[in-house]
Amino acid sequence: MICAQTAPRLRLLLVDDHTVVREGLKRLLDPQGNQWAITEAGTGFQALEFLRREPFDLVIADLSLPGMSGLELVRRIKDGFPGVAVLVLTMHSEEQYAMRAFQAGASGFVTKDSACDELVAAVRKVASGGVFVTSVLAERVVQQLNGRRHASDISTLSNRELDILQRIVAGERLVDIAEALHLSIKTVSTHKTRILEKLQLDSTAALIRFGLEHQLDKSDLGATPHL
Repeated sequence: MICAQTAPRLRLLLVDDHTVVREGLKRLLDPQGNQWAITEAGTGFQALEFLRREPFDLVIADLSLPGMSGLELVRRIKDGFPGVAVLVLTMHSEEQYAMRAFQAGASGFVTKDSACDELVAAVRKVASGGVFVTSVLAERVVQQLNGRRHASDISTLSNRELDILQRIVAGERLVDIAEALHLSIKTVSTHKTRILEKLQLDSTAALIRFGLEHQLDKSDLGATPHL
């Protein structure tokens, strides 16, 4: 356990596009303001800029971010700043997200509906160089890897396709998605076509229904952990 009186303040970077989430996390993790030196970023691009300018011990990142996805951010952090630990905090509880996050280089995975003590435990474990995943999620991941649990349909999608699917389900237009991801509309349309083919769906309406059934609607990502 970190002792605020003897240990140096650890440097934490919170990456979430919702101000209320970042404020809630700061109050939850460091209510006295003496354990962490906390910096906030609203996008992955902003987070990378902070990382280039100053050192950090831990990054807590959401998976659904404007512009650059959380998975891409995790990958870039581990490529460019391998000594920085990354904890993913997301609304997505499906094991496929956890597997992708760990493959990208994350050291921990926690959902936003976790109890506050679980989140604090995850931060301490990852900040000290460990790995954190809930026992329930770990069991589901192992079951899928061992073939005892069927992989989700979204496992066939690439990280880019998954990001675009989330944005479509959230109601974003293709032109807005293209602008946010710095892609051409033609490229986004091609991704959409491939998503429909992989999921064996025949319309945008069916795609949205699929997304809602798998809780891919990004409009719910403003939730804060249970206090």
